[in-house]
Amino acid sequence: MSNHTFSRLALTAALMLATPLAAWGADDFLGPSAKREGAEAFTWNMKLTCGTTEPGVTRYGMWEGRMYSRIAGEKDRHIFDVIGINTRQCERHKDPVRGDGYRSVSREIMVYLDPASGEIIDRWKNPWTGQTVDVVHVANDPVNMRQPSFAIGADGKPASIELRQYDDLLVEVREVPLFYTNPLAGDYQEYVGGQYHAMEIFNTFYRAADFTDAKKNRISESRISWQRISKLLPWMLMGDRQGIMIFNATGYSTFDRKRIPPKLMQILQTRYPQYLEAPPLGDPRPNATTWTVTKQWIDAQRAKQEKK
Repeated sequence: MSNHTFSRLALTAALMLATPLAAWGADDFLGPSAKREGAEAFTWNMKLTCGTTEPGVTRYGMWEGRMYSRIAGEKDRHIFDVIGINTRQCERHKDPVRGDGYRSVSREIMVYLDPASGEIIDRWKNPWTGQTVDVVHVANDPVNMRQPSFAIGADGKPASIELRQYDDLLVEVREVPLFYTNPLAGDYQEYVGGQYHAMEIFNTFYRAADFTDAKKNRISESRISWQRISKLLPWMLMGDRQGIMIFNATGYSTFDRKRIPPKLMQILQTRYPQYLEAPPLGDPRPNATTWTVTKQWIDAQRAKQEKK
């Protein structure tokens, strides 16, 4: 490289570093943002969540991926593969002040698979303790929106949305930090710890035309990228050992039940047939989580032991 070329590159780099971030326009980055407000933003938000502005239409969101353990001082381990599905539908609401609204109701499963055979694992030998334990698969029913989402927010401001746009694709990016009292904890967690600490990361890809064309009530299939970082799973019986689980999965959402892969369909039909249908509209039940379901399972196991 000549001294002249090097000087030009150095000058360009210096100018870039000297430019305040606020001075850069949207087109200076990878792509422009798609911003909407008011009624159009509400419609877009409902399409993102429900796939449609029509009530009572079932949508299946499916994913597959890998699950790793991360323990300080050792190499990460590929412990399980995972496969799952969320089955949902949406209801419409109307508020005299906040306008149109919607709420989704859903249930979901995720099962743990042997990375070598691809088969479901119901008993697992813990490589750290040597103990063989029962595997508690994810079966959360329901997973509902707690409150409807409206065209006007609780603060009186109209709905708004901003998606990343890359040519003919729109991307919804969401990080969901979770930090709350562990359902398996006792009454003194503020003194000794025991909160559930995790993060869910969702990157979902849509066809831009499904949103910009106001005549389309339903969107086509979307593509999902999902990551989760959480504590070691309670049924592993790891006690107070330090470590985290890392999930990395991809998938898609569709209205077509025929698009459910045969392996996943077999799991649903033989183990979780009710998960082929979404909960009823207006479902008032409190949400289930991995931890509340595990607590119920532990309580049931203890009750069986007490009867013996």
